[in-house]
Amino acid sequence: MEEKTKIGIIICDRYRTCAGGKCLRSMRNREGAFSIYADSDVELVGYTTCNGCPGGNIEYAGDEMVKNGAQVIHLATGLLVGYPPCPYIDTFKDFLEKKYGVKVVLGTHPIPQKYLDMHTQLGTWMDPAWSPRLSATLEDEAVRNAYN
Repeated sequence: MEEKTKIGIIICDRYRTCAGGKCLRSMRNREGAFSIYADSDVELVGYTTCNGCPGGNIEYAGDEMVKNGAQVIHLATGLLVGYPPCPYIDTFKDFLEKKYGVKVVLGTHPIPQKYLDMHTQLGTWMDPAWSPRLSATLEDEAVRNAYN
């Protein structure tokens, strides 16, 4: 039996009441940032919020997830698509990777088309630094529309 990749998901606190439907669907369907697991099994070992700016739960959540076996922590798509996007996302990624030695992936589910349209109109992601941040969550238009 193939070993499972154990993952944790940290969402933006603005979406703290989110039931995780889009993240879990994309994990099940291996869409968006979960496409990296196309040929492997995954197990969710933690799901929580950052606890609001400036991310007071990042340290605790990372510790707890790693204790539960997390090998990869996903910073949810909501951190990328919120208005404004999370200003701490790179700090969170760097901290979690250095402190806990886990891989950190930016994104979970594909970016919904409505968010791509609005951020394009706003010019939010014009800076070239956004291209690698968004790359795991950009799917074709049909998939983006399915996540609206």
